[in-house]
Amino acid sequence: MDRVSNKRVITSGKYVNLSSRNGWEYVERKNISGIVAIVAITDDGKIVLVEQFRPPMNKSVIELPAGLAGDVAGQEGEDLADAARRELLEETGYEAREFERLIDGASSAGITDEVVTLFRARGLRKTGSGEGDGSEKLQHHEIPLSDVVPWLRMRINGGAAVDMKVFAGLYFATSPRSLQFNG
Repeated sequence: MDRVSNKRVITSGKYVNLSSRNGWEYVERKNISGIVAIVAITDDGKIVLVEQFRPPMNKSVIELPAGLAGDVAGQEGEDLADAARRELLEETGYEAREFERLIDGASSAGITDEVVTLFRARGLRKTGSGEGDGSEKLQHHEIPLSDVVPWLRMRINGGAAVDMKVFAGLYFATSPRSLQFNG
């Protein structure tokens, strides 16, 4: 396969570029150092999820707490673990005693160059309201791991969408350490 980069920017928006490489159109994030998502598990075995309306989907989407790294002026080189800590607090109001980097993966390789780094957060302590960055209208859900699949099915049947990272998060939330992909 020819991997020569014949990249060109077709058009540029405030946050993304629509680019083309070897005739394949795709979206690139601008001015970030990475993307993080957090599998946050409470001490009593609940997964912390957020829900918000997503205009591209035109519906409510259930997601892991997540966000961009390096997107704030003056913090362009933000460490991914620091971004995960910041996003967890910002979106859920939780701080975590322990963060573990789990895996990096393409979010949708046919349409974007995004790579998401998944972290697990344990030892959660509620210290804030988790209202987002001011532009977000977030709903919070804490669902027992034993109930999350039927709960998600019910929400899907009710018209919500579920971000696929939630299912990856559930894998890591319920798998023994020997199945981890990091280091």
